[in-house]
Amino acid sequence: MTEQQHNWAGNYTYSAARWHYPTTVEQLQELVSQGSKLRVLGSRHSFNDIADSPEDLISLERFDHIEPVDPERRTVTIAGGVRYGQLCRQLDREGYALPNLASLPHISVAGACATATHGSGDRNGNLATSVAAMELVTADGAVVVLARDQHPDHFPGAVVGLGGLGVVTQLTLDVIPAFAVRQNVYENLPLARLADHFDAITASAYSVSLFTTWRNGLIEQIWLKRRVEAGDAFEAEPDGFGATPAPTHRHPIRALSAVNCTEQMGIPGPWYDRLPHFRLEFTPSSGEELQSEYLIPRPHALTAFHAIDRLRDRVAPLLQISEIRTIAADNLWLSPCYRQDCVSLHFTWKKDWPAVSRLLPLIEAELAPFEARPHWGKLFTLPAARVPSLYPKLPDFQQLLHTYDPQGKFRNAFLDTYIFGVS
Repeated sequence: MTEQQHNWAGNYTYSAARWHYPTTVEQLQELVSQGSKLRVLGSRHSFNDIADSPEDLISLERFDHIEPVDPERRTVTIAGGVRYGQLCRQLDREGYALPNLASLPHISVAGACATATHGSGDRNGNLATSVAAMELVTADGAVVVLARDQHPDHFPGAVVGLGGLGVVTQLTLDVIPAFAVRQNVYENLPLARLADHFDAITASAYSVSLFTTWRNGLIEQIWLKRRVEAGDAFEAEPDGFGATPAPTHRHPIRALSAVNCTEQMGIPGPWYDRLPHFRLEFTPSSGEELQSEYLIPRPHALTAFHAIDRLRDRVAPLLQISEIRTIAADNLWLSPCYRQDCVSLHFTWKKDWPAVSRLLPLIEAELAPFEARPHWGKLFTLPAARVPSLYPKLPDFQQLLHTYDPQGKFRNAFLDTYIFGVS
């Protein structure tokens, strides 16, 4: 009997009958050709069943090669199992960077892009917007390459592909010159003042995160990540829109030590060691948490904040921390930011799924008027019937899956439910 295996948080047990760890594309092609139901695992940071399969699960952890940067095209090509932490340090040694990173550098690049995972910043798109080309092993075992500039009809649908088109064996990413960042934290901004300053706050740094427990009418922490320019003599403002500078390093959860967080207090450092919230060399937590996230069209952000605040007595007892971020619009079909700037409401819950599962429908009902889209890899209870109204390109995506996987080899319960509306 195969030993039970779990996701990173330990809240989900995979149901696959067989696990595979190929080392070559040829081995992968054979697995795909012979299989009837397959899915691919990244770094296991999804909280739901999006990556599961009842038959075969393929791990690409041994696909970890990173090519040198192509300086003319300003791109880097990586294998499908590479994680951001591996990639970033190599890029920096070559003098290059990615435009943005998520909170954790521990996650796989392919998995993050496939689910439209993001960092923060008014002008920063989600991580998938850096993808310039992708190589797939499709359902018949063929190797297919899709590029942004060569396949405009399929590429925008394939990048945030939810694992449905095939196995991503390579990604080519746009890179930019390496840069430095300084990070400052401010504390205790009254939620009532957020409406007056929200646009100014999110525009005040390259990447901005707001943290709240929804307990006391406060944004407890504002994390400002500013690019350091040549000759920069920046000094932190004594008053950040009504918040005060943190006197020392902070963890987003105030009671926890900041030892595993990236450097703060305005100390400059490389982009890859400031844009995430957590350091690569530390495990950010033991996994004793659950996560949900909803992305709201930016014009509705402040009204959505007040809607959540009305639920504070229900939310706060189950919450560890909530984070608010901004993400720029993109043209990727299954991205929650398709053709609209968004604000994300992220919830890190205590590990109590029965209680959280009762609360999420209340949150989703409050956010429904604002066309909130849940993060594909986190926990939600949104009825599948709502998805078509939220994603105008869903019919095109369905056709794209039929084109590359006509027999549904890479379909699973998650895709059947939320993409094809099959219960």
